[in-house]
Amino acid sequence: MISTHILDTNLGKPAAHVEVKLFHAETHELIANATTNPDGRVSDFGIKDFEKGAYQLEFEIAPYFSSLKVKTFFPRVCIQFFIEDINQHYHIPLLISPFAYSTYRGS
Repeated sequence: MISTHILDTNLGKPAAHVEVKLFHAETHELIANATTNPDGRVSDFGIKDFEKGAYQLEFEIAPYFSSLKVKTFFPRVCIQFFIEDINQHYHIPLLISPFAYSTYRGS
């Protein structure tokens, strides 16, 4: 399973209503898309079968900051990661602010 969440570190709050797309990293084929819930989370993209390989999450954060009337330097954040074991849960958190972002492998 792949999940994610977004925290706006500038406000110290979850980033709700952000579109997140999941792609195969090598082919850039769209696998699924979702929108973060009020807690800034996408708990499951609804994909049952994963293969070992490279994937990419794309976070459309420009509309989120625009809704707050805040300019951002990064309109989109793209995170590539590798699935080694299809039986594991892969959680990829994203921390954002108008002029920075960071990520890590969560649990």
